Amino acid sequence: MAITRARLLITLIRLTSKLNLVWAQRMGAAVGSLLYRLPNRSKQVTKANIALAYPQLSIEQREALAHESLQHTGRVALEIPLVWEWPLDRCLSLIREIEGEELLSEARATGKGLLLLAPHLGNWELCGLYFSSQYRMAALFSPPSLPGFEEYMTTCRSRGGSELVPGDRRGLARLIALLREGQVAGILPDQSPRGAGSAYAPFFGIEVRTMTLVSKLLQKSGAVAIMTWCERLPDGSGFKLVVRRCAEGIADPDPVLATRALNDSVEACVQEAPAQYQWEYKRFRHRPPGEPDPYRPAR
Repeated sequence: MAITRARLLITLIRLTSKLNLVWAQRMGAAVGSLLYRLPNRSKQVTKANIALAYPQLSIEQREALAHESLQHTGRVALEIPLVWEWPLDRCLSLIREIEGEELLSEARATGKGLLLLAPHLGNWELCGLYFSSQYRMAALFSPPSLPGFEEYMTTCRSRGGSELVPGDRRGLARLIALLREGQVAGILPDQSPRGAGSAYAPFFGIEVRTMTLVSKLLQKSGAVAIMTWCERLPDGSGFKLVVRRCAEGIADPDPVLATRALNDSVEACVQEAPAQYQWEYKRFRHRPPGEPDPYRPAR
């Protein structure tokens, strides 16, 4: 049987999963420090994003935040093999505390569906695994670009009981149906959408294209939305699951008001642990017409 890139990657993931959390995070931080010292796309985008989001910081402060952010990027990269390969109970034991659990109880007491909004903050894979182990849940996913990898990825992500649905019309209909039944659905709300299904709203004071999917799901299902993430605790000691309220207006029929509330909700979470946000993602690339691309200023 030919060795494909997907098979090589799966083998690497399984080998990495033999590490414990402390060593995975130490090695990940070392990888992040290397990224900070060498020319690469992740470093370039991270520094550009931090300069845009935190213009009030000094150059030295922005450099320090960029270095720390890349270390967390390395950590999450080496944590994912653990979350995908470890037994479910062992993964869940990494969550040492839950902050804001009363908000979950409050939301479930309404009898309505629950829409979990988990930005790329901390370890979002562990966050999804936790909620899928607690509730009947479905989550949107994008098929990987690597041929032969999708089956492995979906098997790992769904082993807690999560139903993975594609982001097409049929998948969205499935999410709405589950939410109407009072079940749980999960979305990564800070991705930059393409084309339709978006509006421009400020994120860290900068107008960016933002998904209207969240408000549409809430309007069509009557569900309650909350923000959540798994914050990395110091010294490899585990994670804290954090739950927060969304900003007012997140389900507003006006897409401008709804997307503003969505970005405000994500930004409030990021401000609690800015170094743990995925700053190497080009979140500011889709600007209003006529605005410059911050990643290609010459254009």
